[in-house]
Amino acid sequence: MREDARLIANHRVNVVPAVLALANPPWQRDVWLDPSVFEDLDHIFHTLFDDFCDADSPEGFLGVSLRTGEEVALMRELGVALSAAAAQAPDGTDEEHLRSSSWPDVVAVAGRLAQVMVANDLEELLRYTHG
Repeated sequence: MREDARLIANHRVNVVPAVLALANPPWQRDVWLDPSVFEDLDHIFHTLFDDFCDADSPEGFLGVSLRTGEEVALMRELGVALSAAAAQAPDGTDEEHLRSSSWPDVVAVAGRLAQVMVANDLEELLRYTHG
């Protein structure tokens, strides 16, 4: 595997599941609101804003955790939606985020981004396995 392909795979193995989690409200309620489960919304924020991307300025992650300009634009849109939801959650709890009036926008943008990211990953996998 090429080094650049390894780098993007190592980032996307974290970013894609975070985006998928944001696109799935039943999963959010089942996992993030369960105190016995390690993963929570804070983990998602760290993944998308600090550790593997910067949803506020995703352009620098093109070729690192994002494959295309469309992914960059959708990640920026997701960052705006997440920031709006965070502004409506004064105590920063997962419950407040999920109840915010901005949360449906988060879910909608995450759903579009998830579809694009998975399609791009499958296309890359086909390219890699077929030559």
